[in-house]
Amino acid sequence: MNNTEMLRQGLKDFGIEPSDKMLNDFKVYRELLVDWNQKMNLTGIEEEKEVYIKHFLDSVSAVVNGYIKDGMSIIDVGTGAGFPGLPLKICLENTNVTLLDSLNKRINFLKEVSNTLGLTNMEFIHGRAEDFGKSEQYREQYDIATARAVAGLPILMEFCVPFVKVGGYFVCLKGPNANLELEESKAAMDVLGLEFIEKIDVELPETDLDHNILVFKKVRNTPEKYPRKAGKPAKSPIK
Repeated sequence: MNNTEMLRQGLKDFGIEPSDKMLNDFKVYRELLVDWNQKMNLTGIEEEKEVYIKHFLDSVSAVVNGYIKDGMSIIDVGTGAGFPGLPLKICLENTNVTLLDSLNKRINFLKEVSNTLGLTNMEFIHGRAEDFGKSEQYREQYDIATARAVAGLPILMEFCVPFVKVGGYFVCLKGPNANLELEESKAAMDVLGLEFIEKIDVELPETDLDHNILVFKKVRNTPEKYPRKAGKPAKSPIK
């Protein structure tokens, strides 16, 4: 099976009907990723097959069990090279996607990918979650906040949950320590207005990476004082 076929099958397995345009968009995205990676550190993996599995399919797996649907508004916090937000946008073209990152060089890369692929309804924020989570323009405005391996779970929650409207979801992509992190996040869930819904084990093709998706529903407004000032959530997570 060639890499394109593997990607096609992987998308199907997650319930996405892959079009030729979609597959081509992923191909171009990877080429730009490798190209920009010569100038700045975006990823440790460049080989096509690896990128398709560990970045693209890994990101798209967030649609499993239907919490993220086409037409929703999504903010990807600490998006880095665009994961999971951009692959989700490529597969769900009617979503409104906001990509937030603290490094302007990364934002420039993401704009380039977005322009090259002709993506619409995209917003790019150069800044910190702690600042933008306080802004009326963004606070509690999104159906979904998502993040992938940015920080420990209690810290991530404080970064992401202020953006989610009540009734929306925080969908977090995590590795093998998910259960331990869940235990450590009880206080943060309580404070920020979250309810744990489920942990989904994800299988990616041709890899035995242990990968989970944690889904939380926002059931109450997040208190005004959160997120705390920049640097504070990481230094003293809600315990």
